[in-house]
Amino acid sequence: MPAPMDDLLDTLGAALAEERRAILDHDVEALMRSTQAKLATLRQLEARAPGADASFDARLRELSEANQANGALLSRRRREVNWALRHLGRSESSGAYDANGQTDTINRSRPLGVV
Repeated sequence: MPAPMDDLLDTLGAALAEERRAILDHDVEALMRSTQAKLATLRQLEARAPGADASFDARLRELSEANQANGALLSRRRREVNWALRHLGRSESSGAYDANGQTDTINRSRPLGVV
């Protein structure tokens, strides 16, 4: 028997909250688990016909906004990591592809201290 829509929305809300916590806490394992739970719940929701229930639609919009906020957090976190790597001299990427379909990535090491 399929889960009721309200239960699925609650499950999706819990997965999004856990995803946000994992992003803020830098917990990769929890992020992977919560993302898998989110995707599984979304698949179940997509398999159902959309209802004409206004409260369902409002809750779904609210959860969509939470998902977009999590995406923005992930994007910010990625920029922070790229910035740190660049300043450590670990990677530099042009962000464009050359004629061979490769990105122009410079990998160079730089001593972080003098011994």
